[in-house]
Amino acid sequence: MATRVLVVDDEVHLVELVSGYLRREGFEARAAHDGPGALDLARSWRPDLVVLDVMLPDLDGFEVCRRLRQFSDAYVLMLTARAEEVDKVVGLSVGADDYITKPFSPRELVARVKAMLRRPRQAVRLDPEIPPPQGVGELIIDRARREVTRRGRPVALTAREFDLLAALAENPGLVFTRDQLLENVWGAAAYDDHVVDVHVANLRKKLEENPSRPRYLQTVRGVGYRLNDRPEVEDQ
Repeated sequence: MATRVLVVDDEVHLVELVSGYLRREGFEARAAHDGPGALDLARSWRPDLVVLDVMLPDLDGFEVCRRLRQFSDAYVLMLTARAEEVDKVVGLSVGADDYITKPFSPRELVARVKAMLRRPRQAVRLDPEIPPPQGVGELIIDRARREVTRRGRPVALTAREFDLLAALAENPGLVFTRDQLLENVWGAAAYDDHVVDVHVANLRKKLEENPSRPRYLQTVRGVGYRLNDRPEVEDQ
């Protein structure tokens, strides 16, 4: 079955151009020209990847991405004419996987799509056997089901958030650098390491009682992050 790519942009000519290039490369491509239409098509068609413009009528791309993440783990490549850092941070915080700035060539976009699809959605393990559910404090991390619970209640994580938590949980207490996490979770160093900070911040909001004083996801200044292996012990 061909990989499904949903192209979302209100510029009809651009959508037709990009869709044509994708089809010539063997992808199945469909188009939407506004946010509500994109979400409806994503629910019914279930694309593997969404090329999503930031500037859309009715709902902007950030809101579309946020709503998409409530029911889909599709890769999201956002298109923006604005290269400001704030756009990147907001996009990543709602679940985008990568960015490309307009103007771009269709060949460049297709190459980015192919590169993104080569990146694993789940952290690569040397041991092919999936371990049993792992307990860390009040958290239970179930890799087989790709589920996390806290005090017995499910925690809604995006695919990338789960992969990041699972990577840290491989060795609780061990400090991982941002570059190590980029390689392990994103599968390449093509991202700015700020993407790690954004996803850690999102995880803290979902897992921590007080995200400003995290018990689980701890920062080791000048190095990176670790999953605390003794979260029941209060910091002194």
